[in-house]
Amino acid sequence: RVFALLALDLQRFKQLNDSLGHEVADQLLQKIARRLVNALPEADTIARLSGDEFAVLFNAYGNLSSLARVATRLASKLRLPVTIDGHELVVSASMGISLLPDSAREISALVSQSNMAMQHAKHLGGNNFQFYTDSLQASTLERLQLENQLRKAIEEKQLKVFYQPKLCLATGKLNAAEALVRWDHPTMGRVPPGDFIGLAEETGLIGPIGEFVLRQACWQACEWQRQGLDAIRVSVNLSVHQLRQGKLVSLVRQVLEETGLEPGYLELELTESQLLDSVEHIIATFQQLRDLGVKLAIDDFGTGYSSLSYLKRIPVDYVKIDQAFIRGLGEGTEDAAITRAIIAMAHGLSLKVVAEGVEHQEQLEFLKAERCDEVQGYLISRPVEAQVLAVLLRENGVD
Repeated sequence: RVFALLALDLQRFKQLNDSLGHEVADQLLQKIARRLVNALPEADTIARLSGDEFAVLFNAYGNLSSLARVATRLASKLRLPVTIDGHELVVSASMGISLLPDSAREISALVSQSNMAMQHAKHLGGNNFQFYTDSLQASTLERLQLENQLRKAIEEKQLKVFYQPKLCLATGKLNAAEALVRWDHPTMGRVPPGDFIGLAEETGLIGPIGEFVLRQACWQACEWQRQGLDAIRVSVNLSVHQLRQGKLVSLVRQVLEETGLEPGYLELELTESQLLDSVEHIIATFQQLRDLGVKLAIDDFGTGYSSLSYLKRIPVDYVKIDQAFIRGLGEGTEDAAITRAIIAMAHGLSLKVVAEGVEHQEQLEFLKAERCDEVQGYLISRPVEAQVLAVLLRENGVD
């Protein structure tokens, strides 16, 4: 027999369940189930496996291109808004497709392979479909091994925190530093952040990693003060996973109390693209953090699609212009116009502006002329270990 199995996982269902309650979530599942039945007349069997996971079996799929058309049609049907109890909900899905006999030899393999392809679709950002391939299995095994290694790294303290200083353009002094996690593996050597941060987000390991960086950065900021250096602000990157857990505010309060760092010397950064994830919750959490006295920043500003109306509602102190714009700076370019506009808009909202990725003197001169507040990048310094930054601070003299 020629079978195809499509595994489907709804995105953001858990958040909808948590925020709107089980009754609304159950009605949503029922409507999605009806939508699947109506959208897939060619399906042999449609089943709900568990939670927000569904499976669709085709017992005569024709060819790959016809399956791709079916999956594309299904994705667009699922994206149509659903109204339940006055709530307009938009749901998208990650889909994985495996084939029998092409890739699988037996039904159990068909199931695990479609699931593997679905996980890959999730990894690519969701709202898409992926076919299972042999190379996908190899990369999945590789990611699984890396996940195990990362768990071990957290337990065995292989992670370190490096610091990239920020320069205040008004004073010419180093006045802040961004804390960045680095992984020194005993046999693989330095693992690039791009290879493990996304994986940590997916697996939930970003929680313990984020807590480690927060604790270490706050302790280090106090340690520099104990060494006789003037106080500087340390900034730590937040993940949506930390925000979703709902324990962030109490964790920050606890870490500040334990380390003795004054709240005004801690800055928390959230990337702009993550603002759309759960705006109301982020606004409430940021307000609580602001009440603690912590500084807040929007990272990678200008690359996401957040509405500017959010910017006046979210209580932040800094916006960080994404380095993609800084890289393209040069008089008369679109990047220069966008950078100028972001600085003017932020200052109009009484926010300070940080430019990241500054590597050339001309970029620095442009940002000075446009009254950007702070800069960071290789021109100032690469990320360095704590003791190296202490030397830089001594040489620079901090206000």
